[in-house]
Order: sequence, then C-alpha cells, then structure tokens
Amino acid sequence: MTPTAALLSPAEPDDAVAGPSLDARGLREMAERGLGEGAARRGPFRPEVWLNARQRHAARLAAHYFRAIDVSVVLAVTLLCAWAGSPTDLAQATVAEAAPFGAGALVLLALLRSLDLYRFPSGRPAVMHLGALAGVAAASTLVAVALAVALGGGPLSALVVWGGVSLASLYGLHLVWLDRVGAWRRSGALTPNVVVVGATRHAEALIRAALERRDVNVLGVFDDRLARSPDAVEGVPVLGDSGALLSHRILPFVDRIMVAIDPKAEARVRHLMGRLGSLPNEVTLLVDPVRPGDREDALNRLADSRLAPLNGRKDDDRRAFNKRLLDLTVGGLAFLALLPVMALIAALVKLDSPGPALFRQRRHGFNQEEIVVWKFRTMKHASADATASRQVTHDDDRITRLGRILRSTSLDELPQLLNVLTGEMSLVGPRPHAVGMKTGQVESARLVADYAHRHRIKPGMTGWAAIKGSRGPLHSAQDVRRRVQLDVEYVERQSVWLDLWIMLVTVPVLLGDRAAVR
Repeated sequence: MTPTAALLSPAEPDDAVAGPSLDARGLREMAERGLGEGAARRGPFRPEVWLNARQRHAARLAAHYFRAIDVSVVLAVTLLCAWAGSPTDLAQATVAEAAPFGAGALVLLALLRSLDLYRFPSGRPAVMHLGALAGVAAASTLVAVALAVALGGGPLSALVVWGGVSLASLYGLHLVWLDRVGAWRRSGALTPNVVVVGATRHAEALIRAALERRDVNVLGVFDDRLARSPDAVEGVPVLGDSGALLSHRILPFVDRIMVAIDPKAEARVRHLMGRLGSLPNEVTLLVDPVRPGDREDALNRLADSRLAPLNGRKDDDRRAFNKRLLDLTVGGLAFLALLPVMALIAALVKLDSPGPALFRQRRHGFNQEEIVVWKFRTMKHASADATASRQVTHDDDRITRLGRILRSTSLDELPQLLNVLTGEMSLVGPRPHAVGMKTGQVESARLVADYAHRHRIKPGMTGWAAIKGSRGPLHSAQDVRRRVQLDVEYVERQSVWLDLWIMLVTVPVLLGDRAAVR
C-alpha cells in the first residue's frame, strides 16, 4: 500500500451536495455508545483528544520555537564565555581570541539542525537523543580548540568551559523539549487524523492495522455505495457518501483523506479525486500492497508524527512559523498601541445606539474550522445578521451613523487582533467569510469549485484580495470567483515579504477607496 498523492481535476459546484453531518461531540457519543466505554478510548476514536488540524499544526511548528530558543541560549553562553576568557574588553578582542568561540557556536548550531535533532521521532529513546547532543557539543569544542591552536593559541580553558556550559544548557532545554513532545504525543496532538473513502478490504486492513498500532486516528469512513456498505468498518462508523464528506463538520479535524478504492477503476478514481480535490485537506490514494511489508511501511510514514522538519526543500512549515512569528510581534505591538483607540471606539458605539459594543460572528477559518470573529458593532442591534444571509449594500438601513464611519475606515475590524493573537487568524490572509454566507439566494461556497482552497491558510485581517479591490460584500457569482482567484493566488505565493508589503499598502488603499461597500 504505497500512498500516492493524486489531485486530478476540480470538482464541479453541483457536486457539493450537503449530506448528513456529525460534529466532534456527536462522534464521541457514537464511539461511546457503539464501541463501549472501554473501546471508545482506544483505537481509531480516542474521544478525549479531539484537536483540530490548526491546533495540531501549531504543535508541529514547535520545532522552530525550540531551535530559536536554543540559538539564543547558545549565543548568550558564547558571548559570556568569550568575555570571561578575554584578557581585555570583549570589543577589543583579537581575531585569534574571538574566532574560536564564533566557529564553535556555528558548528554546534549547524550540527543540531543537520542531524535532525529537532524532529523528536517516537522511536528514538531519550538517552540516544541526549547522547547525540553530547557528541555535537564535543565535536564543536574540538573544532573551536583546533582553530585556537591554529591561530597561535587562544583561551583554551575558556573554550573547554564553553563546551561544558553549552552542553549543560542544551541538556536542560532538550529535556524540556522531550517532555513537551512526549506530552503532545500522548494527548494526540501529534497523531494524524484521517478519514477513509471507500468501505473496501483495503480500508478494512488499514483500520485493523491502525487499531493494533494506536498511532493513527481513523475518524470515519465514507462510501458512495451506501446501500451495500456496512454501518461500520472495524468499529469505525460509515458517515455517508463522498457528497456528505464535502460539507461534513468533521473536516476541520482531518489531516488527510485516504481514498481506498481499486485504482484499476480509473474512471471512478478520477471522478472521486476530482470531487475531493475541491477540499483544503490533503488527499492520498491507497494502492493495494505488493509486498507483505508495504502496508506497515506506509503506516510508519503516516504515523511517524515528528515535528516540522528544519531541513529540505519543502518550506511550508517554515513559512507558517515565520508567518506566526510576524503575527505575534506585529500583532502584539499593534494591539498594545491601539488599545486606547479601541476603548474609545467601544464607548462611542455604546453611546451611538443601544446594544453591545462588540459583535461576534461565526466564520470559516483554517481548514474550514468554524471560529468566532470579533468586530465593533456597526449595525443596529436588532438588525444584526450573524449568518450574513443579507449582504451589506449602499444606504443599508441597518447600519448606524457611527457604523458607516467605522466600516469606511475598517476600524470595525480592530478587535480581530484578538483572533490573531490567539492563533485563529493572521494579520494577512483571505478574509474570513461568515458560515452560510449567501450571494443572492445561493450559498457562496457553492458558486466556485475551488472555494475551499482559500481555507488552506489562516484567514487574515487584510489580504491580497483586499488591496486588489475585492473586498466587502459579494453580490454576484463573478464577485465570488474573483475573490477566490485572488485568495488562491495569495495562498500559493505567501511569504513574509509579501505579507509585509500587503500590510504596508493596506491603509492607503482602503482609505483611498470610496467606491467599495464595506
């Protein structure tokens, strides 16, 4: 069973047929009723650890935080030891005195990264990890001492002390990292959640192996041949057909969709993969194993839930880490700076019209997760539209006098800085649309096949579409297509530099646009 990613063609809008859905609580109850109290807490369900994809992805990014802290501590130890070992002021130290410390620190940090010591795989004992740290520290110290000798002799004793203090510091830090990763692995934060499409013998074998290993959570099975499908496969419930999966509330909890149908049925595979290709979740085609060990190898690759890699050409995790770091620094500073302004706006909203100062609305976030987004209230309290069933128009009678000013300047969006700091949103990204938002009489998500692709990244307070003129209400299918096209373009191009540019031009673009309805 060799997993092969296969996204062939986009699904048609008409394929997005809503089906029966269960949320996480419903699945927990089903597990407890159907499998019994003891079985409900093992195997594919584990109802006590239901974390959505965004929460598990945040745990994976911990590797970058671990390395950033390691770098800071190693540099601090290096400067301290270099200062202590220098016969003069550190600023006046010679190359022969300073270079060995710098070289040792660079070698130490490079080896930590190149030897993959930030992945913490489940099969590596803690003793082996700590032993690798000792080897890295010893090699770095030897390089530093050799360079000092080559340069005519330097503070050799200080270099040895540097190596010992660096090792002790790394031991202390990595014992904490090992403890945190172990806790995440036990809680399921690093355990992949999958759903299987196709109630076939391939699916049955996969689920049986997952039950035995207990390191892959199979949340449910979907099959288009419901009339011939059982109610459950190895204890995992059959939740509907592929149409039901397209709109199922379980999707925010799913890391991967595994298609377990016979690849020889090419037409069916192409059609099914095309439909599932409209979802933001990763889709994998399961192929019947050729050798006895193929299934075990595939599960090992799936279940080896290590932290995000720091090496290699794939940089999605690095981009996500850099983006989160930007959100925390810029968002935190902006929140503190704008806190008096937000307090003043809240008071003015209360004075302008009866009702609360803040308005909250359920919107789609990363991987179609439903999040609660905060805004200053700009409409009359009695006319608040939490589902955006009626989008805003010019001279909308629901908007208050102050609300028109807040919407025209986008000051009503400032409370979303709280969503940014909690990790539900980003400063830059596709704007979060309300759950069930309609364009005309049709739900907006049904108008464009690639609509869900905009959920492959966190929603933002501003974004590429916003500075390109697509902002505010969507009154036609053409508006929806334009917004989705720009959002998907941003998802594919996202970088820290692009985010900084978008933030830089957002204010002048929004204030200079008097035509857009907001």
